[in-house]
Amino acid sequence: MVNNYHKIYALYDDKTIRIYQAYNDAIANEAIKNGTFGKNFKLERMTWIKPSFLWMMYRSGWASKENQNRILAIDILREGFDFIIDEAVLSTYNDKIYKDYDSWKESLNNSQVRCQWDPSRDIYGNLLEERAIQLGIKGDIVKKYVNEWIVNICDITDFCKDLHIKINNKENINSLLPIEKEYYKTSKIMIKY
Repeated sequence: MVNNYHKIYALYDDKTIRIYQAYNDAIANEAIKNGTFGKNFKLERMTWIKPSFLWMMYRSGWASKENQNRILAIDILREGFDFIIDEAVLSTYNDKIYKDYDSWKESLNNSQVRCQWDPSRDIYGNLLEERAIQLGIKGDIVKKYVNEWIVNICDITDFCKDLHIKINNKENINSLLPIEKEYYKTSKIMIKY
């Protein structure tokens, strides 16, 4: 049975799902210009994708942190996202999912996808009971992400900063937030733990 607190919520349609990433100006400008990541993006490094808008806002300080001052909304093929989910190994050991610590460690070392379930956040950055998924990808999966799965990239930095100003002015921004609904995908990382 799937835990109510470990579900993926995202903005998606029949073909794509939106994920968010935060970068510096050089990487973001190149990505917007090319429609995918370029030479400033390091293919050999693990990169983290996040379908939760508010978790990305918390992580980037609403586009205010160093090297996270540009927020990209990236629509990728659902088949790519599903592949990432299927390949994911939890970043921390869980005895309800893995036979034993050694088998989990071996899976983790051999996997190109790490999954973290971080506490979801509200518009003020407060912890929520639900969890938000964050997926770290590396190796060939990063290459597929960059070269095959990206459909569209939008720079939403100004939108994010404007929302943050509204929050600080005590305005209600709920109607302006992306409508994220449950993304139904069965996977071992979705098991209650």
